[in-house]
Amino acid sequence: MEASLALALSGLGFILSVIWGGPLLKALKHFKLGKIIRVEGPESHITKMGTPTMGGLVIVGTVALVTVLLNAASILGLNLLGRSVLLPLSVMIAYSILGAIDDWEGIRGPRRGLGMRARTKFILQVILAVVTAFILKNTLEVPDLIWPGLNIEIELGIWYIPIATFIIVAMSNAVNFTDGLDGLAGLICATAFAAYGSIALMNGNTFVARFCFTVVGALFGFLWFNVHPAMMIMGDTGSLALGAVLGVVALMTGHWILLPIVAIIPVSEAVSDVLQIVYFRITKGKRLFKMAPLHHHFELLGWSETQIVQRFWLIGLLGGILGIAIALG
Repeated sequence: MEASLALALSGLGFILSVIWGGPLLKALKHFKLGKIIRVEGPESHITKMGTPTMGGLVIVGTVALVTVLLNAASILGLNLLGRSVLLPLSVMIAYSILGAIDDWEGIRGPRRGLGMRARTKFILQVILAVVTAFILKNTLEVPDLIWPGLNIEIELGIWYIPIATFIIVAMSNAVNFTDGLDGLAGLICATAFAAYGSIALMNGNTFVARFCFTVVGALFGFLWFNVHPAMMIMGDTGSLALGAVLGVVALMTGHWILLPIVAIIPVSEAVSDVLQIVYFRITKGKRLFKMAPLHHHFELLGWSETQIVQRFWLIGLLGGILGIAIALG
């Protein structure tokens, strides 16, 4: 019953996302909210110039609508979605607003082509994450850490807040780094949310599972417009929100230690960017990768965009399956 409802919500999310995506695409084109390609990126990306961005509104809008309606159903005595999922929904909306401001500044603002200052964006991400971590710890009282396979809860005490804050901010930026090729971030995130939805479902966290599969459906609907060649790009409006809420969902299940496996591609993208910067500074100008994040490295090796997306998704899928297997022990 629980699995059936979760999958039904995924289907509902997909339908609503596809319906909502068309009018949004027209609106983005009308207001000329097109992506601006930075000159230091791969030359092949020049063809993406002007592709409507801020498409993450499709995902966030769909998830918000479904979540609010299902919570409203409790008035009628139908316990379809617990109030605990209002936290990940709020995180998704907050980070989406932050991403939308960044996208807007990059298109129409004084920092055209650059977006919000990195330091400002990072500080706001940290503030939102700290507030979320306190709510997770003190209001929702989620497990600090569940050791995979043994279902043993480990208390982290005072360390939980900084660890949770790091996870939320790190995942938000990791997915943002991953969002560089048509369909890549959408496929990877859908797989990761499906994995954590399955873990939540099997551990009795039914409301978290339903939320996760609603996100999966919304992502599939977005991919209708985002697969190569993309008609619409999620932008920071979508990527910052998806990464942050993936971190929150992982924390709510208690199995956040599996994130490097379940979200192996976003984590690898973020690590590759950090390694590139560190190596560049240590060697005074040498590069570890041809270009970072990681997907750009493979582009410059001659892989096609479709090859990279498909192969990265296969790795992400295996990571998701392995994460579920480890969690269940």
